[in-house]
Amino acid sequence: MAGVSDSQLKKMTQEERVKALGMATEQLSGRSLFIEFNADEEDRFTYPWAPEVDFNKRIEINADNMASTALNEKMRELMTEGYGSIVIKNPRGKHSLGVGILNRLNLIFEGSLGYFAVGLIDGPNVRIKGRVGWSCAENMMSGTVVIEKNAGSTFGAALRGGDLVCGGSVGSRTGIDMKGGTIIVGGDAGALTGFMMQRGRVIICGNAGKNLGDSMYDGTIYVGGEIRSLGVDAVPGEFTDLEHSWLSRKLRQFELLPEKGVDHFTKIIAGKQLWNYDNLEPTEKKLIL
Repeated sequence: MAGVSDSQLKKMTQEERVKALGMATEQLSGRSLFIEFNADEEDRFTYPWAPEVDFNKRIEINADNMASTALNEKMRELMTEGYGSIVIKNPRGKHSLGVGILNRLNLIFEGSLGYFAVGLIDGPNVRIKGRVGWSCAENMMSGTVVIEKNAGSTFGAALRGGDLVCGGSVGSRTGIDMKGGTIIVGGDAGALTGFMMQRGRVIICGNAGKNLGDSMYDGTIYVGGEIRSLGVDAVPGEFTDLEHSWLSRKLRQFELLPEKGVDHFTKIIAGKQLWNYDNLEPTEKKLIL
């Protein structure tokens, strides 16, 4: 830019560089998107079309001979009839069960599920008494999902809120592109866990595979066991007393608190070097690409 040398730009703060390059001069106008939160307004917590359900109204479904689409439609039909607790027996590892539920519900699967289980949900409390395949709870917004055994790859992909818990071990790329919420793993986690995560927390009680937190933009990862290796721009962080307290409460809530507590956990955060990609050395860019 005319009048400003490269050496001068390097000495400036990020805000000064933006102004010097003429990137912050436009005055935007229009309606503000700021919304003041009011916990007394029920419409902040429910969708207007969500059916009213009674948790004490319970029903069981034998899914042995039902296709995934038919079973999902049956669950929606039961919710419109007010059933707030639904138990699915014999799911037989079917794929895409329990997806797109946008209201409060107690949902129990007595068995294992296949790929893309309970994705795109916002509100239900789900317990899966078995294993799950790839991409469980993808794009979950709120609620809780508890898997009693192991989970496949991309567990909690693009998670946005709520608590996603696996009592066993999980595959690679757990929490990929994570944007909020909490993922808890009682066992080990595969390679590239926390890959490109943007916000939220991942808690791994066991060991973590290669390239933990690779290219993470923000968020926090806690590991109780050994870390095979850290990914690009993932660095150790310092625990605070508040974090120790929160971590203990969270693990105790799901009965996953180790006998020796959480003092041995390692905290991993973003080094934030990727925030300014153009400032990386050529060798660092080559490593990322």
